[in-house]
Amino acid sequence: MRVRSTILIGAVVVAAVGTLSAIAQPPRALGAITVFEGARLIVGDGSRPIESSAFLVDHDRITRIGAKGDLQAPRGARRVDLSGKTVMPALVDAHVHLGYRNGLTFTADNYTRENLLDELDRFAYYGVAAILEAGTGRGTLPFQVRGEARSGARYLTAGRGFAMPNAGPGVPMRDAAYGVTTEAEARRDVQELAARKPDFIKIWVDDRNGTVEKLKPNLYRAIIDEAHADHIRVMAHIASLDDAKDLLRAGIDGFGHAVRDRDIDDELLAMLRQRRDVFFVVTLWGERNAIYDEKPAWLSEPILRDTLSSGEIAQLADGFSRATPPQRESARRLLKNVATLSAAGVPLGLGTDTGGVTGGGYFGLASQIELELLVKAGLTPAQTIVAATRTSASILGLDTLGTVAPGKSADFLVLDGNPLDDIRQTRRIAAVYLRGTELSRSVLKAKWQ
Repeated sequence: MRVRSTILIGAVVVAAVGTLSAIAQPPRALGAITVFEGARLIVGDGSRPIESSAFLVDHDRITRIGAKGDLQAPRGARRVDLSGKTVMPALVDAHVHLGYRNGLTFTADNYTRENLLDELDRFAYYGVAAILEAGTGRGTLPFQVRGEARSGARYLTAGRGFAMPNAGPGVPMRDAAYGVTTEAEARRDVQELAARKPDFIKIWVDDRNGTVEKLKPNLYRAIIDEAHADHIRVMAHIASLDDAKDLLRAGIDGFGHAVRDRDIDDELLAMLRQRRDVFFVVTLWGERNAIYDEKPAWLSEPILRDTLSSGEIAQLADGFSRATPPQRESARRLLKNVATLSAAGVPLGLGTDTGGVTGGGYFGLASQIELELLVKAGLTPAQTIVAATRTSASILGLDTLGTVAPGKSADFLVLDGNPLDDIRQTRRIAAVYLRGTELSRSVLKAKWQ
């Protein structure tokens, strides 16, 4: 699937609906027209929720929304009472790395069809409707799986990213990237990748604290130019303010991380005002160990045990005792920069780096915790939900996802709490619906346990 060349950030996108039938049953499509009544409905566009809503779903599409009592259902429509629940769009995670994690192992040998599909199921379990594999795909497998996957989160891939030789993502993913040294080589490799129709192109412009060579400006200019000639957008991994500015001059479409080396300045903000379509996927999850001053309360939540072994939970918890003072200072600067970008109206999307070196194997869970971290950075719960749904869907060109609105896909969460009061309530999941089908979360949970 080719991603659109323009980000439609302002468009109202959608999410979905279904029924509260027992989640132990096999997945089933909604079928005939169904009216859902009584839930607090968070549309996902930043508007006020409809406190007692009604909405119609026809198979996998939402057809009408409104207030309970105002919306007239067709004769014979099935009715589902969601009183006391909250409905919101399913999440979209625009920066992950699939396939390399399996339990406590982290190796390229894990990059198999079975593991990719299992990780898509894990994202879906936590309410994620779609993900972007950000430049660490191996061979043709991700493109094959993208075309074949019919369950779990929707799978978008950037295929192989671009870096200097042996300077891509962390081991064991390093050899996944094209290592380029000349403009001709870079253009040739972009053409090879473009033939597979990637959903994005990913480049690494970061020297990893002096441990690798940073992708050179003439090379990333050639990559961006060649990609744009094929109507493919480019996302950059960055850490430094100066690199962000030069990449903007080179025509970059967005960033896979926020600036971390210095405070964002007026010059960068002025450049972003001239390029209103440039986005940041800020991936705060990767800095979690330094953002929290102590082990977070969510480590004890039962939902972790649904998908993770005791060893995986112990490994996750252990990291919170290892952050150094410089790392904590960098994390504070990162939170400040995210708040600055948000205040300036720069499009911010949900990303986690899950599956990578700092992201760990916490597929889906990290996407949920990222919401809490965005609120820690200063976003309101409503702004955070927009970032994680409508904006992330728009970044990925998924115009059927991101909001609950007529004509959109039935991808949504039913929650037992109100995340507008407390963003942690997004983890109180009563049910998940993807593509108009209720996810059998109990069946998936049984498989992993």
